[in-house]
Amino acid sequence: MRTLLLFLAMTTSLFAEPALPLTLRSRAKTDGAISEKPATWEPGKTAIIVCDMWDDHWCRSAARRVTELAGPMNDMLKTARKNGIFIIHAPSSVTDFYNGTPQRKLAQSAPFAKTPVPLANTPRWGTAWCWTDPKHEAVLPVDDSDMGCSCTDRKCEIVPPWKRQHPLIELAAGDALTDDGQETWNLLTARGIDNVILCGVHLNMCVLGRPFAIRQQVYLGKHVVFMRDMTDSMYNPERPPGVDHFTGHDLIIAHVEKHWCPSITSDAITGGKPFRFKEDTRK
Repeated sequence: MRTLLLFLAMTTSLFAEPALPLTLRSRAKTDGAISEKPATWEPGKTAIIVCDMWDDHWCRSAARRVTELAGPMNDMLKTARKNGIFIIHAPSSVTDFYNGTPQRKLAQSAPFAKTPVPLANTPRWGTAWCWTDPKHEAVLPVDDSDMGCSCTDRKCEIVPPWKRQHPLIELAAGDALTDDGQETWNLLTARGIDNVILCGVHLNMCVLGRPFAIRQQVYLGKHVVFMRDMTDSMYNPERPPGVDHFTGHDLIIAHVEKHWCPSITSDAITGGKPFRFKEDTRK
């Protein structure tokens, strides 16, 4: 009997999901000092939420960067999916495009799960924006009050053109698709998922504020990280603090690491190199 039990244990370990080793980067609230902490997450208890990777954007520069990011992000998601990580696509305001798809039905059919108080008593919390929270964070380090168009020849008109998620990002069997916080909570609860990785655009807006995104997941008590090389920000270098776009994005990354949650890079999943935008020519 002992031999049989040992054999079964060894067999189970052979087919177990590989552990996901992460390096969680945070910053001290006092002086912004960087610290890194190793962590190991179980893939079967981990989800990646892909935020607002639309097929187009009202800002031409933002649209160009999203298209550049979409292919490498899809490669990362394929590896994550293969390793047992649950993928939730969250293209806000265009979920109707996917009505009737298995991914949309999966999100809609997840059993209702009550959220922790006070969210459970907040009407329609699942569609409400999570604004900057002075109890948790300082003001954002960049001025994005003009919505952050970084085009230099002429500024773009704010007319949302998106109709679907970017076609370079695959919706695979077993993925889910929703932009609703309650549906996201239902999916995570049904699968016993405690670990949430956010990627997508834009970090200072949607990736922080959507009802399925960083602030809300922190409020809900999940273990939250964001994939800093697989995101971008809306920042116009003509606005304070007057730095280039990518330096402005780095300032927002530091803000989130300081006030909300740690960050990781995509190589934790792919084993390759972190993604870098071609326009980012800084040394």
